[in-house]
Amino acid sequence: MPTVNPLQFAPYQAARQFASLHHLSRGRLGLNVVTDVGSSRHFGLDPVPHDFAYDRAEEWLGGIRELWHSWGEGALLEDRQSKIFADGSRLDALRHRGEHWAFDGPLNALPFDTSAGQLGDPVVVSPGSSPRGLAFTGRNSDVQLALSPLDVPSVRAYRARVASAAQAVGQADPPLVLFVFKPIVTSSADEADRIVAASASPSEAKLREVALGWSSDLDTDLTELDLDTPVDPAIFGDHVSRGTLNALLDGAESFTSVTLRELLAPKARLKRIRPGETGPDGGGQVGTAEEIADFIELLGEETGNDGLIFAGDLHPVTVHRTLDELVPELRRRGVLRREFGGGGLRANLTDF
Repeated sequence: MPTVNPLQFAPYQAARQFASLHHLSRGRLGLNVVTDVGSSRHFGLDPVPHDFAYDRAEEWLGGIRELWHSWGEGALLEDRQSKIFADGSRLDALRHRGEHWAFDGPLNALPFDTSAGQLGDPVVVSPGSSPRGLAFTGRNSDVQLALSPLDVPSVRAYRARVASAAQAVGQADPPLVLFVFKPIVTSSADEADRIVAASASPSEAKLREVALGWSSDLDTDLTELDLDTPVDPAIFGDHVSRGTLNALLDGAESFTSVTLRELLAPKARLKRIRPGETGPDGGGQVGTAEEIADFIELLGEETGNDGLIFAGDLHPVTVHRTLDELVPELRRRGVLRREFGGGGLRANLTDF
């Protein structure tokens, strides 16, 4: 599933390339549409306000879909006897002149054949928890990638916000919500306890490491700031996601009421997964494979959660413990499938 920014490709080019990939992969293409405006500098453009970037992305994605569907029903003939490839009267010579993009159709790529098991357009995925980001998801996306505390109240509240955003724009079926989960699999409960205890008082180096990660998300360098001084909110441009800023605050009254150290320290501290705990004090990430599997099952049962996106570092220990211990445990319980079914990505997202 490639991550794409509308600035990378004009709609016609994007529609053609993604249509080709969708055909070649037999319906397994998904697009993660990210409206990161910080990357605009790579294309010689100035950053734009946060909501403006979503407006631009919405026109871009709508244009791509116009092109994908510029072949009407029955347009593709492929009649070898008459040597007629397509019925031109059923092609839409659309002419798009929008605020951000201009292009003409039809698309010179084959239409998506649902009878071949491709099940329609590529799956569209988007992040973004701001009101504008959720509105974009509700109107355009099949899946919302969610960053949220993984306790029952938080997951329920987030899912309700996504459903409400979809309903507000006339979508009867809300998109799937997949929450990002970064588990740390340990070989024993004692090891899990030691890891959590060691994170309680993060070092200066660890805080700088956390600051670096948040600098990327905020498109604002936090690494050079004084840890023991409040952050001046003026350093964040209009293009920075409000949702990301609220996540950094995480309940703090304002940026001027706490120091940067006080903002970052909770992000460096790890929480222990406790069997049977998914309430406001639950939602940890450190535990044995069995404890993590218990937590995933319980979270799904109590929230109706659609699924999780596993993330984290690629340290060999992390990879091997996840693949060798957690994956078999999840498969044994029937939480994780053993193989993909037919019908492409769209069908596999909804048939489990």
